[in-house]
Amino acid sequence: MSEMEVVAPLPADGERHSFWGLVGEALRGSHQDFTAGNLNRSILLLAIPMVLEMVLESLFAVVDVFWVGRLGANAVATVGMTETLLALVFAIGLGVALSTTAMVGRRIGERDPEDAAISAVQAIVLGLLISVGLGVPAGIFAPKLLALMGASPEIVAVGGNYARVALGGCGAIIMLFLNNAIFRGAGDASIAMRLLWVSNIINLILDPCLIFGLGPFPHLGVTGAALATFTGRSIGVLVQFALLLKGTERIHVLRRHLRLNFVVLWRLLRVSLSGILQFAISNASWIGLVRIVSLFGGAAVAGYTVAIRIVIFFILPSWGLSNAAATLVGQNLGAKRPDRAEQAVWRTGLYNLVFLGAIGVFFIVFATPIVRLFVQDPAVVPIAAMALRTFSCGNMGYAYVMVILQAFNGAGDTFTPTIVNFFGFWVLEIPLAWALAVPLHMGAEGAFLAFVIAQFAIAGASIVLFRRGRWKRIRI
Repeated sequence: MSEMEVVAPLPADGERHSFWGLVGEALRGSHQDFTAGNLNRSILLLAIPMVLEMVLESLFAVVDVFWVGRLGANAVATVGMTETLLALVFAIGLGVALSTTAMVGRRIGERDPEDAAISAVQAIVLGLLISVGLGVPAGIFAPKLLALMGASPEIVAVGGNYARVALGGCGAIIMLFLNNAIFRGAGDASIAMRLLWVSNIINLILDPCLIFGLGPFPHLGVTGAALATFTGRSIGVLVQFALLLKGTERIHVLRRHLRLNFVVLWRLLRVSLSGILQFAISNASWIGLVRIVSLFGGAAVAGYTVAIRIVIFFILPSWGLSNAAATLVGQNLGAKRPDRAEQAVWRTGLYNLVFLGAIGVFFIVFATPIVRLFVQDPAVVPIAAMALRTFSCGNMGYAYVMVILQAFNGAGDTFTPTIVNFFGFWVLEIPLAWALAVPLHMGAEGAFLAFVIAQFAIAGASIVLFRRGRWKRIRI
């Protein structure tokens, strides 16, 4: 039996022998050293709360579409176009978050909690600067940005204020991602999960109240959905700051850490820039895709919006598995155990493949009834169902893409995924989407099919590059 397969000692009561005992430990917060002991156990202890965290994150999107779907196609299209613009915000937030996870994870693996806290503070400073610099102009020009996306005057009239709140308050998204990345890098996955419970409960309560004006709340229509989400995320961010200052078993920000460290800040910024570019390339491709879909009318955009929101709801748990792999890679490279890091990636990829494969089959079979849970417009339902089936065909490729690209990021190699995303999305997907949709007369279905083809191409390239092992030699 190899060293990495030695099972960690079990408590006398045998609680860890059972699956549910493992789940309970993961939800409470594990004391496990993720650089030693049984690898499957480490993956599960990290993945369970991270999967639940991503499920909770996806609830923001699904709850909004559930209630906004009662307001008509223009309201749903507003959410879809604004979310596509927010994809760039997500790119920035994820770019900084992944470098933060890598750096904090590496320091924790090196048994250096002091530098882990310093790295966390520099990440927060960077996130706050980005939040202000991006949120103010985005909020001011939000209606014009909708128009540039191809929104009709009717959609702009319905959704202008929604876009102002959603884009202007993007700092809450960035900081929520970033602070949770600190906890994930440290191995405090259960804390990140519980923080999203706070945000989501607030959003669940406020969404119908603000959209429909229930009780003492004003009737804000689609704008109420944006305000509810912003409020929930903002309160979650405040709780995150309080917990970082209070401290956890793995990371504690003290008063002496609350200062600028330009060496660490520059190192973080350097890794973050390619990370931001990586996700900007990926997420901006959704803008290109929805721009092509918008050529076929508001119903096509609404159908795309509903389908992608449903996909996101089930894909985000897979991001939880991918984030677990990133944390394991970062901590095990810090502990000088690259072989264990590599094995963690292949195992997590296999688990993700099984999960997304099953979800894909479910969507293909039950696409129409699933779509009808969110929208009843007869012009939108068939397009959304077709999009959902098509996207689901790419799940098998997407499963390994998610895990392997996050593994690169966990190692601090943000350059490789950036190159892979550029060629996969902008050299292949977008030109192919336009060619299939317009010259070949496949309509919106052609754009959806191009996404699936691109995912399999990216998966193949990612596996080849991962096997070369350059990521094991990255220093951050």
